[in-house]
Order: sequence, then structure tokens, then C-alpha cells
Amino acid sequence: MSFLTFHGIAKHFPGVQALEDVSFAVERGSCHALMGENGAGKSTLGKILAGVYRADAGELRLEGQPIHPTDPLHARRLGIAMVHQELAFCPNLSIAENLCLGEMPSKAGWLDRETMRSRARAMLTEIGTEFDVDRPIGELTTGQEQLVQIAAAVGTGARVIVFDEPTSSLSVAESEHLFELLAHLKQRGITVIYVSHRMEEIFRLCDAITVLRDGRHVATERIAETDQERVIHQMIGRDVDHHEPDHLQRALGDEVLRVEGLSSPGKFRDVSFSLRAGEVLGFAGLIGAGRSEVAQAVFGLDPHATGKVFVRGVELRRHSVAAALAAGMGFLPEDRKRLGLVLTMNCRENTSLAALDRLSSYGWVDRPAERSVAQKFADRLRLKAPSIETGIAGLSGGNQQKVALAKWLARECSVLIVDEPTRGVDVGAKAEIHRLLDELACQGVAVLVISSELPEVMNLSRRVLVMRQGQVAGELGRAQFGQAAFMRLMAGVA
Repeated sequence: MSFLTFHGIAKHFPGVQALEDVSFAVERGSCHALMGENGAGKSTLGKILAGVYRADAGELRLEGQPIHPTDPLHARRLGIAMVHQELAFCPNLSIAENLCLGEMPSKAGWLDRETMRSRARAMLTEIGTEFDVDRPIGELTTGQEQLVQIAAAVGTGARVIVFDEPTSSLSVAESEHLFELLAHLKQRGITVIYVSHRMEEIFRLCDAITVLRDGRHVATERIAETDQERVIHQMIGRDVDHHEPDHLQRALGDEVLRVEGLSSPGKFRDVSFSLRAGEVLGFAGLIGAGRSEVAQAVFGLDPHATGKVFVRGVELRRHSVAAALAAGMGFLPEDRKRLGLVLTMNCRENTSLAALDRLSSYGWVDRPAERSVAQKFADRLRLKAPSIETGIAGLSGGNQQKVALAKWLARECSVLIVDEPTRGVDVGAKAEIHRLLDELACQGVAVLVISSELPEVMNLSRRVLVMRQGQVAGELGRAQFGQAAFMRLMAGVA
């Protein structure tokens, strides 16, 4: 008898059939992968199991018994927990308060803070992580938040844990730590449902794989009986071409961006580099090395930053996003929900946000022009949404990322900074985004790419700056690229 079964699961959202007649089984103590393109229904299925959504039709069975998780707390009591791709903590509360939020310990009717702290420390220790549990969640990096969320799921004593893109915000070392943790969970008989777009992780960790496409079940197979090309075909129904970027064969233009002695207390110091028209410059480094913080300072978002930023030889006014925009700079941030999108707006409105000054006259937005631009990039990026009028909050994480990128493409920047451009994006969409960045470089745009995925940085970039502990540890040209060379610079090994 299968440990966990999905039978005829269906889920409909306004304008979208997210899941339809999905059926498959999961073995006890296994690591079972869920794969598919953005919008295929992977996260929706995980959220139905975890009690976040209720299925419109179908049945879930755990050890042969029908279950109906009505909310996350009910699912937790059934022994089911979820590590979400999009982090959902209360940023003003402490780590301890967030970890115990579902069931706060009390004594004589009052919150028992000491027990709460002790319980939170035990949860963190369970996954081999240590934080000051009184620290506000809002002060943590995205990767640190992800680790706290994993601790919350593991610490509930769950029998089934859904991991939704768990390594999307983790460094190489943190990912390795997670993989060891997953092996430990399997040894304890815990069943893991693993949602990821990273093929190498799936084939390393998982025992079986289920592929969804457009909300329907395509295949469930043992990992030993399939391969990456077969899975890609099942996911997207077409081949994905992998080729060397065309911009590498073109001559570089003049210097467009120059950064001199950029520093920010406690974040990074004395960072200098230049970027030429038609060049893709990569930034690599472990999480916490200061890559994202440098990008934010270059764009004028860090009020404490010192140093100089020049665009086409003209020094920008410090701490001014308006000056960066006026100079033709764009910035796709790592955290799309908090910094990249307005979740109460639709796809059209989000796409045009950065280009409203070009789509308006006398204070009025030219709606036909706005719709034309939004539709153009929705088609170009293969956005999966009923229409450009669809609310952005209802899209999958990968499709939200496409809209966040479209916003800057619509502005036609001469300098584009992209921080984790393919985070949470499937293999097909990743290839499309890589192709777009290559096209931009061929058109003379200067592109700065920050990514935690070394293969992505190496594939896209002409040269790469490696950061360590807030400083530039070294620079590698394309002829020097290699994972060992990068890791030595990241780790400070001679």
C-alpha cells in the first residue's frame, strides 16, 4: 500500500485551471520530486497537501486513510509541513516568535518566553543552524530566512514535508548542509516531496519523480529509469537549446558604468569595477559576501554608501534612485515580492511601472501604448497568465519573475543589473531569460548578473568578479572559468 496518494486532484482559480485530475502515489520514507514548468501546478499541489488551499475535487490518502487538511495547523496535526518558496514570516517579530507562532507556549495565561526561546533553539539545532532567536526576522537575509523556515517544518515532527524550491536562496555550502539534512530525514522514515527546477539536485536526492504540465499529470517514474533530457521533454514538450552566448563574439563598446571605492559600513568595502557596452559581467560569491548589497548601492538604494558611481563618465548623485533611472540604469532585485513587484496590481500595471514617464503625456497614461508594451513582453517571455490584466499575486513565482524582468525590459535601459534573474524559474523559462540577456548584450546593453548558481554565471558572463566577506576577492576571465577556481576565491583558499 502506498504511503501517500493523490487521486483526481483538481483546483481552479479565477481564469486558471491550476490542476486537473492529478493522480499518483508516494512511497514512505522516499524523496519524491515534483517537476514542471512555471504554472504547471507543482506549488499548488504542495499547498493543497499542506492545508494552504483546498482541492475542488479529488481525494488525498495518508496510510490508506482519507485526509482533508483544512488549514496549515490542521495539516501539521496530521503530520504534514511545508517549506514555502515565497517566505511568509512576520518581519517585525523575532525568530523565536515566528517559529512558535502556531502554538505559543504559555504559563498561567501569559506567554512563556523562556520556553519559546528554548523551543526555537531546539528547532534550529535540529537542522544544525544557530541564530540569535531574539533577532527580528526582518534583519535576516533571504537565505537565512529560508533556513529558519526549514527549521520550522522539521521541528514540528512532521511525517511528510513538502520542500518548495528550498535551495533557491541558499549558498553552495548551505545547500550541501540541506542535502545532508534530507538524507537524515529519510533515515528517520520521513517522506519528502521535493519541488525544484534544478535537475542536478533532483537526480542526486530523489528516488522517484512526478512531472506535471499545464496542471495535468504527465508521468511518475523511478529516477533510475529516466534521465534529464527525458524529463525536460515531459515538462515542456520541446527541446531546450544550450549554446554559447552570441555576445561573446562581438566587440565591446565604450565604458558605460564605473564604480570607484564603493563602501557601506558592515556590508562591503572598497569595491571598484567597470562595465562596457555589450558586456555581461558576473558577480559570484557565497550568500552574505555582499553581492546584492553592492548592487543596491550602485542603484542608489543604500543611504550609508560612500564612493563614486559613473554612467558614461558622468558621476551620479549619491543615494538617488531617480539619478540612476535618469542615467538609464535598471535593477531587478533578488526579492521580487518585497522589492520588485506591486502585488495589488495586475501584470500590465507592473510591466509599465518603470516606463510610465515614457508612456504618459500631461500626466495621463496612454493605455493602448501601455497594453501594447505589456503584451509584447508577455509574449516574448512566454508568460503563463489568462491575460495581462491578471493580478500578479495569483501567478506562480516563476511567472512573477518574468513580469519583474519585463518591467525593466520595457524601460530599455542602457545598464541593467539583474540579481538572481532565474530564481524559482523552470528550465525552459531559464533558457528564455538567458537568451534575452544575451540579446540585450548584443544590442549594446551593459549587463551585471548576480547569481548563486555558478553554471549560470559561467554560461552568461564574459568575466566574473568574486566577492568574499564584503570585498572583491578576485576577477576571472572566461578562459579561467572553472568551479574549482571560483570556489577557491569564494572560500579564501590559496
